[in-house]
Amino acid sequence: MRDHLMTEEGRSVAILGTRGYPSYYGGFETLVRKLSPYLVDRGWDVTVYGRNGTTVVDDPGRDRRVKTVTTVGVESKALSTLSYGLTSAAHATRRRPDVALIMNVANGYWLPLLKARGIPTVLNVDGIEWERDKWSTSAKTVFKGGAHLTARFADCLIYDSHEIARRWQREWKRDGIFIPYGGAVPPQLAPVDGLPSRSYALMVARFVPENSVREFFAAAEKLSRDWDVVIVGSSGYGDELDAEADRLSRSSDRIHWLGHVSDDDKLFALWQHAGVYFHGHSVGGTNPALVQAMACGAPIVARDTVFNREVLADSARFVRPDGDAIATELAAVMSDPELQSNLGRRSRERQASHYTWDGVCAAYEKAMISQIDARAATGRNAHL
Repeated sequence: MRDHLMTEEGRSVAILGTRGYPSYYGGFETLVRKLSPYLVDRGWDVTVYGRNGTTVVDDPGRDRRVKTVTTVGVESKALSTLSYGLTSAAHATRRRPDVALIMNVANGYWLPLLKARGIPTVLNVDGIEWERDKWSTSAKTVFKGGAHLTARFADCLIYDSHEIARRWQREWKRDGIFIPYGGAVPPQLAPVDGLPSRSYALMVARFVPENSVREFFAAAEKLSRDWDVVIVGSSGYGDELDAEADRLSRSSDRIHWLGHVSDDDKLFALWQHAGVYFHGHSVGGTNPALVQAMACGAPIVARDTVFNREVLADSARFVRPDGDAIATELAAVMSDPELQSNLGRRSRERQASHYTWDGVCAAYEKAMISQIDARAATGRNAHL
């Protein structure tokens, strides 16, 4: 009998490249929280690889049927993804799942290990990591190398935006499957921390340069003269942007820095009641936080990028990455209740028609089944 993870009930999948299940760190982790129970409900044996101390063990929403494996790695900004990817891939090769779902091209280095064991791979390439300002030159080189190996060894590539797909076709000559992120419409929630509905401008972002954090901070000082400003996020490393957010919150009782928020209901309530939500992400494809803000009906002003325009179409207003321009655009929305209402309605309609979790999860399952079937057909042909 083959030493693999396939059960009597159905297929097996190992999910590698995230911080684990359940985790609230970022987009990949959100996807895993939605996809894993979906697959289990459909008869899959699901194992999610992760890291110590990054999952919520007592999460009431945790599905106990989802198996988890914690491996070891180097806890550093530069080496964590690579090191945990290696140990996860090595562990998965011993257990031989029917398919591996992998997040992030940095894990392209370990695809030959999985290929050598006959494990088909489906890999979400994420954004164009080697163009992110937060990475050093050496880190960008590592990501570019991982992308090259991903293009060479991955069986199936997932692109979360059409623009990302075009980039990969142009640079690596690889086609793939477009699967974006989904959003979930929450119940109506109460305002957070005594902030009246539509009374504040909101930013939710990891504190990295390409998310227009500095520019929003500059805008926040001007906006706070007339409205409250809520900042959600951090760098995760206590760097100068965290220090600047702390300074801003101390300088004005109208600027509220909440740090990283892992409580979905609190985050959803902030989006639901925001007078305007600023989305400053500039590098990457379909951003999961943006899609969820749309599902919450937030009036949105976004940095003008091809990625944001693809997701939002005509459901938002767009602005260049400049503190004065951001302040002016956000103030225009804050001053106009009718505009707030129209933008919120259009963003919610856009999400409902294009970005749902049911559609996303079904597409991932289809992609994985396709690779399992292709590998099985190859095996049959080899014995003819």
